[in-house]
Amino acid sequence: MADFTEYGVPSAEWLALVPSLPQIPDLTAEQLRDLSNETREKTSAKAMVEEGLSSKVQIHDYTVSSRDGATLEARTYRPADIPISQPLPLYIHLHGGGYLFGTLSSEDAICSRIVVSNQEKGTPVAVFQVNYRHTPVYKYPTAWNDVEDAFIWVHEHIAEIGALADQIVVGGISAGGQLSASLALAQLYGENKRLATLPKLRGQILMIPCLTFTPYYEPRTAMLSSPELSSLVQCIEAPILPMSRLQFFGDLLGLENTEGAGRDIRMNPGNATADEVKKLPPTVFGIAGLDPLRDEGLFYAKLLSENGVPTDTTIFRGVPHGFRRYGSSLERASKLWDETVSNGITWALSNPPAGAFEIKTD
Repeated sequence: MADFTEYGVPSAEWLALVPSLPQIPDLTAEQLRDLSNETREKTSAKAMVEEGLSSKVQIHDYTVSSRDGATLEARTYRPADIPISQPLPLYIHLHGGGYLFGTLSSEDAICSRIVVSNQEKGTPVAVFQVNYRHTPVYKYPTAWNDVEDAFIWVHEHIAEIGALADQIVVGGISAGGQLSASLALAQLYGENKRLATLPKLRGQILMIPCLTFTPYYEPRTAMLSSPELSSLVQCIEAPILPMSRLQFFGDLLGLENTEGAGRDIRMNPGNATADEVKKLPPTVFGIAGLDPLRDEGLFYAKLLSENGVPTDTTIFRGVPHGFRRYGSSLERASKLWDETVSNGITWALSNPPAGAFEIKTD
């Protein structure tokens, strides 16, 4: 039986930052979305300049047609000195934001850092991102459909974007991690049979992922030494993503707590069975210790590892969900985050062997 509470003790770095944090205003979903997107875009634009990223990457915009006729924005990032005529491995980045926040521009710095970091290490990659549709306008499963449609579009335009069809890794942050995990399972078992005809994903990078919506979480709680040790309990009032905010995001998706929905592994990839995960590609996990989503990430990592999936799992001890936004103010944890993603892409592409379940931390 498991007990992961040691990872939820606030770190010294986090405690030093807390006094300077602003209060979250009481806003409607639409107001919160607009404020968050504006803030994220400004932060990203500033980083592009201050970190010298703009001169090191080339950015190209595209449009993706969804199955219902909508037009989705998409963007690629490549090393500035490698032409599109030279195909590269591709990392598909799916942004976080509780299915409410996120734009193309809000992700420019995140995607560019990956390109720059991997090129500096001698393992250049291109990055693709799609601006899937968000709540409160679009409910479940619109974002899931958009990601699948974008994945198919990538393969149909693989030469145009300068990528290698058999060297694609998918990954994302929070909600984007959930969409990544769902896509990997959908390629094996989903109703969209076109996915199964495409080259199999080479890996998935799941950063602070939501994997099981709260109404369907009970099987995870049963694996703990005691229900009181659950990250849903320990982190009920956690910074950035307390349980009330997690519930708020879920409600906006319009999920119905219907009988059998917990076994919908498109909605709840964390509830996949041992047999269902055996064929998944190498998987990287980055999990925040002071996060209500902590335990479900660790349980999914353990499930994959125990069923022959090469798995690399890192815990960011004592920091909350979404901590990377604070950058140099959480220098140690942010550096480990960037290394987990960048090194993880290279690791996933290397055909790593399976091994015993292990949790790494700083």
